[in-house]
Amino acid sequence: MEWMITANEPGKTYLMQGNEAISRGALEAGISFAAAYPGSPSSEILTMLGHVADDMNLYAEWSTNETCALEACLGASFAKVRSLCIMKQNGLLVVGAALHSAALSGVKGGLVLLVADDPSAHSSTNEFDSRHQARAASLPMLEPATIQEAKDMVKWAFDLSEQLQQLVMVRSVTRICHGRSNVILGELPDKVNPPSPIGEWDRMVAINWFKEFQLSKLDQAKEIFEESPFNWYKGPEEPDLLIITCGTGWLYSKEAVEMLGLNDAVGILKIGCTWPLPEKLITRHLVKAKRVLVVEEVDPFLEQNVAQIIAYNPDLNVELLGRKGQGVLPRVGELNPDIVKDALVKLTNASYTAPEREEIPADEAVV
Repeated sequence: MEWMITANEPGKTYLMQGNEAISRGALEAGISFAAAYPGSPSSEILTMLGHVADDMNLYAEWSTNETCALEACLGASFAKVRSLCIMKQNGLLVVGAALHSAALSGVKGGLVLLVADDPSAHSSTNEFDSRHQARAASLPMLEPATIQEAKDMVKWAFDLSEQLQQLVMVRSVTRICHGRSNVILGELPDKVNPPSPIGEWDRMVAINWFKEFQLSKLDQAKEIFEESPFNWYKGPEEPDLLIITCGTGWLYSKEAVEMLGLNDAVGILKIGCTWPLPEKLITRHLVKAKRVLVVEEVDPFLEQNVAQIIAYNPDLNVELLGRKGQGVLPRVGELNPDIVKDALVKLTNASYTAPEREEIPADEAVV
């Protein structure tokens, strides 16, 4: 509902769809420009921003394709205004050339690329994992685990983008985009920055001479991520099993651990900054564990990057499990709490008996 994303009531709680929360986060960040190409599960974001564009002094457009959307947002960024580009995971393949060029050039005003992935391809031809593109383009990526975090993370991504002078990607998934949860509103800005004249060196200049500078921005992001409040650990000091997870995998892991009563044996390290990984934080927890289960949607991206950390630290003696390691989790398709629960039953001494359900006769009225 558009009125919720523009409500000037900081601190108030509303029941919001994930895409509403994302839109609200962008407005709290003070965006002046938004462009997208439609595709579920991302479509509602630009739709809602378009409906409030006049009231919020915002330009919003459906672009001809994803490349046009990203390049339009880049132009706005060079004019030192904040811009949000939105697409689903398939569109990220369309923008490959523009994305890699933008990563070399950098940005002026904050630019966030919101990508909505679709595990199990509910409304897509495939379940392409967009995190691979962030790594290939050497761009920071954030991954919300809750709808509240989706709002807060999008807002912070704009600050991060301007701090690094680099495009920042935020990866959502269908269960975040189309789920609903309570969201606490933050403050809306009193005014947003007007566009500035674009100077000679404020334009896109994408040459390979900038590659080292581009990588230095990624190194800076890694240091920032080491202290990010979007990464946290909950569990025993030295867990029998460590779960490393991100995105909706955190919700599934949390529910499965509680369902099996494993809170005193299994620890959960939740990673919100999925590229580049906060290696020091992860290593501190790997030292205390002998077995690690990685829970993520949808490719073993996090798992393989954790494996790389282990490979470069020969003192670590860790058994790594997940979608690839020993096939503990399925290689394709969306996860859910029951899939994670079944994996934990196999890896621990836990047992689980489903609660009895009372059947209601088909002809009995339900009030």
